[in-house]
Amino acid sequence: MDVFERYAYFIQDYIYRSGWQTLRGIQNAAGEAIFCTDQNVLLTASTASGKTEAAFFPILTLLNENPSKTVGVLYIAPLKALINDQFGRLNELCEEEGIAVTRWHGDAAQSKKRKLLKKPSGILQITPESLESLLINKHMEIPSLFGDLRFIVIDEIHSLLRADRGLQTFCLIERLCRAAGCSPRRIGLSATIGNPQEAGQFLAAGSGRGTVIPAFDGGREVWRLSMEHFYNSDPQADEGKEAGAGTPVQEPPSDNAPAAADPGLGYIFEHTRGKKCLIFTNSREECELVCQTLRQYCEANHEQDRFLIHHGNLSASYRESAEDEMKDDDSLMSVCATATLELGIDIGRLERAFHIDAPFTVSGFLQRMGRTGRRGDPSEMWFVMREEHQEARAMLPDSIPWYLVQGIALVQLYIEERFVEPPRTDRLPYSLLYHQTMSTLASCGEMTPGELASRILTLNCFRNITQDDFRILLRHLIEIDHVNRTENGGLIVGLAGERVVNNYKFYAVFQENIEYTVHAGAEQLGTIVKPPPVGDKIAIAGRVWVVEEVDHRRRDVYCTLVKGNIPAYFGDVAGDIHTRILERMHRVLAEDTQYPYLMPHAVCRLADAREVFVKSGMSGKPLVHLGGKMWALFPWLGSYAFLALERFLKIRCGRRLGLKGLSSSRPYYMQFTMETNEAEFYGILCEEAEKELDPMELVYPEEVPVFEKYDEFVPEELVRKGFACGVLDPEGMKQRVLTWMEK
Repeated sequence: MDVFERYAYFIQDYIYRSGWQTLRGIQNAAGEAIFCTDQNVLLTASTASGKTEAAFFPILTLLNENPSKTVGVLYIAPLKALINDQFGRLNELCEEEGIAVTRWHGDAAQSKKRKLLKKPSGILQITPESLESLLINKHMEIPSLFGDLRFIVIDEIHSLLRADRGLQTFCLIERLCRAAGCSPRRIGLSATIGNPQEAGQFLAAGSGRGTVIPAFDGGREVWRLSMEHFYNSDPQADEGKEAGAGTPVQEPPSDNAPAAADPGLGYIFEHTRGKKCLIFTNSREECELVCQTLRQYCEANHEQDRFLIHHGNLSASYRESAEDEMKDDDSLMSVCATATLELGIDIGRLERAFHIDAPFTVSGFLQRMGRTGRRGDPSEMWFVMREEHQEARAMLPDSIPWYLVQGIALVQLYIEERFVEPPRTDRLPYSLLYHQTMSTLASCGEMTPGELASRILTLNCFRNITQDDFRILLRHLIEIDHVNRTENGGLIVGLAGERVVNNYKFYAVFQENIEYTVHAGAEQLGTIVKPPPVGDKIAIAGRVWVVEEVDHRRRDVYCTLVKGNIPAYFGDVAGDIHTRILERMHRVLAEDTQYPYLMPHAVCRLADAREVFVKSGMSGKPLVHLGGKMWALFPWLGSYAFLALERFLKIRCGRRLGLKGLSSSRPYYMQFTMETNEAEFYGILCEEAEKELDPMELVYPEEVPVFEKYDEFVPEELVRKGFACGVLDPEGMKQRVLTWMEK
C-alpha cells in the first residue's frame, strides 16, 4: 500500500513542512502493520530511526478518521525527561489539528490535568508511577477517561523487560483496560531488542491479541568504536613494548591535562575539548567523582568549565539545564551521566560518547551508543577501562582486566550474534504481588477475598503464583494490620497499610533509599542518602559542599560551596550480568582475535591477560590452584547462576570438600581453601549436581533475602521462595557443573 497517501492530510502537511523527501523503511512497515491489522505491533529499529513518528502517523490518522470519545492514545515512557522531550514533538504534530497532548507526571501542571479530567481526549503521556497514582486516586474517573482508548504506546519497552517495574506497567495496563472496559492495541518501541519474538510475546501478554513485528531494511549500521585501557598511575600496559602490526594509532591529544592527572580521565579531558560529548558511568557516585575531577582539570588549565552532570538524584532544574544545553547544536559542553541519559531523549548532534568501564548489559551498551550518531552521522563510542596496578603479591584473579574483557564481550556478542538480554518471565514477584494487592484495595475499596484473588491472580504477571501463596500473603497482611477484615467478611486497607499506600513513594516499585534534599541558599541541588555531620563535606551536582545544617525531621541538608574532591554516596546498585556475557568473556581470553577497535594500551593489556589465562591453566579448566590449600574457581556464569553456585558449594558440598573462607568477586570468580584435591573437587560437585535439588536448599536456615522494595511486608516463607525459585538460577548452575565432569 502507499502509506503516505493513507496518512491524514495534516500528517502529510507535517511531512512536507519537515522537508522529508521519502518515508523511511520503518515508517512504511509500521504504517502497513497498524493500518492493515488489528494486532499489537512491536517496532524495533536503531535510535533516531523515526520510530515515534512511524507509530504516531498511522495512529493519529485512524483517530482523525474515527475520533475517540475519550483519551484515544495512552503513551507510557520510563522517564519524565523522555515524556517532556516527546511532548514537544507530538504537540507540534497535533496542534494544528486541535488534538490535545497532555503530560501527566509529578512535574506537570495541575491545570492541564484538571482540563483533561473535565474533557478527556487526544494523547495522554504518563510514567508507570503516575499511572499507578491515577488508578488509585482517580479510580472512578477511569471509565470516562479511557472508555474509548484505542492505542497504548510503550516507549523504550526493552527497559521494562527484566525487572518489577516492567511487570508493574503491564499489570496497570490490564487493570486499566478492565476498569474502563476498553481493549486497546499495544504498540511497543525499542532500539535494543535481541529476540523480537520473545519481546512480542511479552508485549501481548494478557491483551487477547498477537503481535506483528514488521520487517524492513533499516540500512547498514556504521559505528566508530574505540576501547582503551589505563592503569590509574603510570606506567601503562604498552610502555616499553612495540605495538603489533595493525595496532590502531591513537588520536594525538588536543590539549594537556594536568601532569598529575588520572591517566584515564586525562584522556577523556583531552578528547572532549571543542566537542559536545556524553561521558557515561555505571553509578551516580562515579559520575560525581568524574565530573568533579574534570572540572578541576579545567581550573588547573585556566579554561572555562565545560562539564555538566546528569543523574537521578539531581534536582529537576539541574537535569533540565543539562538537557537544554545538549539540545543546543552550537554547544561544546560535555555531560557526565548515568542511565538517565541512556533512553531516547533527543539531545541534538553529539559528536561522541565515552563510557568509563564496561556496562552490565548489551542493551545498556547499545542504548548509550545510540545517543550519538543522530542526524546522519555514525554512532561513536570511546570506552575507557581503568584499573589499579596489581600488587607484587596479588593473587591470580587480580591479573585479569575484567572490565576490559567484559567490554569486548558485550561488543562482540552484538556484532556476531545480535544478542541482547531476553525478558525475564520466570520470576515469582511477591513484592509486586503485595504492591498490586494494596493498590487494588486502595482504589476499589472493600472486596471479598475471592473477588480480590480473581482481580489479582488473573493478571498475567502473576500466572506462576498459586492461590495458596496468595492466601498466605493475605493472612500475613491481616496480622500486620496492612489489611483489615470487615464485619461482612470483606477486606479493606488497614491502618498500617494506609501509612504505606498514602505515601507518594508507594507508586514506585523500584527500591529507593531514604533521601535528604540538599539546599544551597535558595537553590535545590538534589538528594543524597546518609548525610554527614555538620562541618563535613558532601559531593553533589559535580561539586563539593560543606554541610552547615541537617534537619533530620524534614530530611533537609543545607550547605555552601567549597573546593575539594570527595566521594559521593547515593545507595547501592547491583549489576545483572547475563551468562552469555561471561561465556563470551572466556572466549575473548581464549582466542587470538585482534579486535580492530582496541587502542594500544588495551591491545597490550589484553595480550598480558591472555598470557596469564594460558599459563595459569584457566583456559582448560575452571578450577585453578593458587598454592597451598588456596584455589580459585572461574565458572563463567551470569550473576544469578553464579550466586546459586556459591550457595551450592557452601551448603551441598562444603563439608565434603572441607571448604573454608569462600569469598567472591561476582560474577567473575570465587576463592577458597579446601582439603580435597582437584579430581575430588570435580567428582564431589558432579555427584551432588546429579541429585535432585530443591532450590529452597540454597537459602540459608535463618536467611530472609530481601531483594525488592516491598519484601519487608511479605511473609518470610514467600520471600525465601521468591529468592530461591525466582532470583537464583539453580538449573543454569547445575548444567555448568555437570560439564566439568568431562574435564
